[in-house]
Order: sequence, then structure tokens, then C-alpha cells
Amino acid sequence: MEVVGYIESVDLPQIELFELDAKIDTGADSCSIHCDEIKIEGAKVTFLLHDEVHEAYHGKKITLPIHKIKKVKSSNGKSEERVFIKSSLKLGCKTYDAEISLTNRENMKYPMLIGRRFLSHHYLIDVSHKYITKKDK
Repeated sequence: MEVVGYIESVDLPQIELFELDAKIDTGADSCSIHCDEIKIEGAKVTFLLHDEVHEAYHGKKITLPIHKIKKVKSSNGKSEERVFIKSSLKLGCKTYDAEISLTNRENMKYPMLIGRRFLSHHYLIDVSHKYITKKDK
């Protein structure tokens, strides 16, 4: 198993997003990414990505197939229906498929959240460190 910190840099190579800051959150079931203007068009979803740290991503419009639509209970206790996409996600030296929900995280510090479903059986979390995988490169 690979050890990761509570904050890490991740890549989503299938959608050409690299070095996104992500919070590792074992309290969250699934992964999520910050975006808005989420529009469902048939079997596809279009959304606007926000990451002010990376100018190339900030305001980038992306269209992808919908993986599923599911109710998610957020950290504030409210349930909302979210669109999920599927993408490869690289964390550290390993890449796995991930289900990622699209949501507005504007009040959150990091544009991406990595949940326990993605982490389980692959990663151990050292909550006393961040960016462990960057140091390994």
C-alpha cells in the first residue's frame, strides 16, 4: 500500500487535468471536483471547472459521458442529487478508475476531494503530512 498525506496533488489524465490539489477525506464516501454550470444534455454532462491556482483549468468547459446520477449527503448534512463522471485518477505512483461527483465546492479550500471508496485497499493516510507523493517523485 502507498502512503499519502492529508493533502496531495492528483492527476486526471483522461480529461487533461494535472497537479490538482486534493484533500484526502476518509469521511467522504466518494470523490468530488469543484465546478459549476452543470448541464445535462442526454447522456452527457457539460460543466465549468474552477481552480484559480491553475489558470489553464480555471473556466475550462468540459463535456463527458454521465456515469450515474445519485443522491449524496454532503458534509453539511444536506442530500443532493449529483452527476458522477468516471475517469482515471492518479494519486502517487498508482492510477485507478474513479467515480467523481460534480459539485460546487467554492467555500472549500481544495478543488478536489478524494473519498474512502477510491482510497480503500490501495492507500494508507498519514494525517500528519501533506504532499508526500510529490516528495517521492
